[in-house]
Amino acid sequence: MNLDELNEEFGLEGEIGFYEEEDIVFAMVSNKYADATISLYGAQILNYNPVRSMEVLWMSPESNFEKGKAIRGGIPICFPWFGPHVSDESMPQHGFARILDWEVSKTEMLPNGESKIVLQLCSSEETKKYWPYDFCADMIFTVGNKLSVTLKVTNTSNEPLDYTCALHSYFSLSAIQNITIEGLENTLYQNQLDGGEYLQETELLEIAQAETRHYYDTETTCVIDDPIYKRRIRIEKEGSRNTTVWNPWAEACLQMGDVPDDAYETFVCLETVNKINNSIKLAPGENHETTAIIGIE
Repeated sequence: MNLDELNEEFGLEGEIGFYEEEDIVFAMVSNKYADATISLYGAQILNYNPVRSMEVLWMSPESNFEKGKAIRGGIPICFPWFGPHVSDESMPQHGFARILDWEVSKTEMLPNGESKIVLQLCSSEETKKYWPYDFCADMIFTVGNKLSVTLKVTNTSNEPLDYTCALHSYFSLSAIQNITIEGLENTLYQNQLDGGEYLQETELLEIAQAETRHYYDTETTCVIDDPIYKRRIRIEKEGSRNTTVWNPWAEACLQMGDVPDDAYETFVCLETVNKINNSIKLAPGENHETTAIIGIE
């Protein structure tokens, strides 16, 4: 669809509209609860700004908006693998979903005034360059007093498939040294940076160095407490058995071409994940939903 056709079929006056910049189409959502922007490239929400509050998600001011490259910030979608491909280093990091265009399949205004938009990516010759299975993936965004983001994957092939995934959420902070994360006490995690496994015994997680922690077997709600911004970001989840906490810290930021050198100071990623010992296995015709629900306490 071209832009006029998108707005004609899926635009909702005063609530959802579509525009294009640099060959990428975006959906703008605005209602009585919040404003949001969603990129059809990668099915990626870039901002969520509740009324009478400040931006919840973090976007890199130096992010690429270029086909074939990932957008840095918001909530990138990692599918059908999270991290590097298990056997082929030439495959794209975190899968192909975030570097392909998705199609709009539905928009609606819900009775309570929330806005819903559904984007879809189904198997094609392009996806089979990376992954041999037939599937349909839906990204379901509900923008309201909370932000709900769901990755729904359906196996449309005649054979079983399995995948890993993440809603790789970047959260905006006053400063990394100011915040604590609640909800991961007494949870086992893999430290990707040294390969070890540890138990987080403390009630609160404070971040004072590079961290890549993959927590096992947890469905717990987490809270990012930011006393300087005077807010607590609550991240609930459904259909996810792992949680990842990531901050690259100073040295790694210097090596990343799409972030400022001091970017690590103003964001943390707290991700809704199915990985490690919890990959998703689908028989033909089955589906699975991985959901993050984000709000301000």
